[in-house]
This record gives sequence, C-alpha cells and structure tokens, in this order.
Amino acid sequence: MKVSPPSRLVIASRESRLAMWQAEHVRARLSELYPQCSIEILGMTTQGDQILDRALSKVGGKGLFVKELEVAMSERRADLAVHSLKDVPMVLPEGFALAAVLERADPRDAFVSNQYASLDELPDGAVVGTSSLRRQALIAARFPKLVIKPLRGNLDTRLGKLDRGEYAAIILAAAGLKRLGLSQRIRGLIEPEQSLPAPGQGAMAIEILDGRDDLVQLLAPLNHEATAQAVSAERTVSRVFGGSCQIPLAAFATVNGGAMQLRAMVATPDGKRIAAAEASGSANAPEALGNQIAQALQAQGADDILAACKAVDA
Repeated sequence: MKVSPPSRLVIASRESRLAMWQAEHVRARLSELYPQCSIEILGMTTQGDQILDRALSKVGGKGLFVKELEVAMSERRADLAVHSLKDVPMVLPEGFALAAVLERADPRDAFVSNQYASLDELPDGAVVGTSSLRRQALIAARFPKLVIKPLRGNLDTRLGKLDRGEYAAIILAAAGLKRLGLSQRIRGLIEPEQSLPAPGQGAMAIEILDGRDDLVQLLAPLNHEATAQAVSAERTVSRVFGGSCQIPLAAFATVNGGAMQLRAMVATPDGKRIAAAEASGSANAPEALGNQIAQALQAQGADDILAACKAVDA
C-alpha cells in the first residue's frame, strides 16, 4: 500500500546533543522517503535532564526521559518521539506504542579515560564513574578494589567531569560517542563477555500515540526487523523482573538468519551475587526466548538477588 505522507510532521526530542543528533537522523531518513513533507523538531527538557544530583534509580527511573515528550504527543504538539531505546520504560503508558526500531549501532560499553587504557590498568582505589547499576555490578564483580561512583548528566557533562579529574575513568555507551563523532575518546571497547549490554543498548526507537496507523505505515521503512526482534527478547527479560533501572540487569540478543542467541544476567550492585543464562531460539519468537531466559535466571535465584537489591535500596 502506497503511503500518503502528511504535509507536516513534528518530532519531539530531548535537547541534549545526542538526542538532537538522533532526532536529526530520523528527520533526514524521513525527508529522503517523503521529500514533500515538512519535518520539524520540537526540542524539550525532561525531568531526567534536570535532576542530576541523584542516581536515576532513586528518582523515578527511565520514564523521566520520555514523559514530557509523551505529553507533547498527547496534546498533538508532536506526532512522534525519538528515543534511545535503553531509556524507554519496558511497559509504555497506556495510549502509546513503539512504531519502529532502527538498525542497532555498536551495543558495547566504552572505557573512557585520559590516563589509563583499560579497566585492568586502573590502580586499586581508582574512581570509576557510571550511571548504570548494571555496569556498577559488572565492574565490581571483576575489579572489587575499584571505587565506583555515580555519574549523571548528558554526554558532554560526563566527559567534562572526567576531564576535570573527578574520575580516573568513566564507562559510557559506545554508540552515543560514535554518533557524536567522539570515537577518539574511546580508549577501549568492552566486549559483551565482560560487560553484557543493557536491553536495547545501541538502538533507537520511535514512539507514537497508539492507534496512529497512518504513522505506523509511514515509519515502517525505518524499522529494522532483526534489531526489533533482538530488542523485543531483551526487553521481555527486563519486563519479567519489573523493567526498572533500580536493578542491575543486562540482556543482549544477536540474530543470525532466523536464529537468535540471547544472554542475560541479574546481579546485586556489589557484584557479589550474579545469575546468568543464555539460550538460542527462533528470531520469530523473541518474547518466548525472553521468557525462557527469565525462567532460567529465576531457577538460579534471580528473584532472591532482586529482593536483596530492593532491600538495600529501601
């Protein structure tokens, strides 16, 4: 069916440099597809951008980065919103849907330091910055003598804190650095075997109001099937365990032809207790594989691990 684009579309986006890059990327893709359509970007500041003095897990989680954009869509000030998928809650508010998942960029974590080449080179007591309980747990498990401290703010803010000497090293998503032309800041890429990525890491998603079938058709060419399948499996694992950034959880799927391999883990923030599992299955049944992995984690005591996390957080 041939899509008839509207005369105008508005993309809601956070105003950070990375978020605006992502919105501009989607605008460029849509402009190529629908040159007769005028596409604008509505930049917005979210609560997640404003609250920088506390860990994200303490102030409301992933939804803080998307709520204002959803309000703009509800009020018809915007037609769609572009997100880093790892920032999108595992259960969307009623009335919203993900219309497309773009092809995934590099899903790995990046080691960034002005003095050291890798985590292995850091001396005991060196301060490592990360915004992620997942990264905190995985680093603590491998390097218990490092000091891990919270790191909030947009990409430029985090790099500035490193450059001022507040941290010996920081861990960031490789995809964001590469998108902004900052690959030279990456001292090393941490393979999934050492730092399993967060669900959806490296992928971008487009959110719309549920029921906007016109937009579903319009955005369909941007959807990358293999990425969408992989992140569906990853997000299913997270959803089973509450889908919160208050727990150290990783899930990463790869698709090869019609087959999918999924790995996942949950841990206590100190990295002393970890449950990990992996399995393969059909890429056409990602939620089934996600549920299978979640059950395998539960068989290893994942629920007890998460209960311990909540007890510490209480």
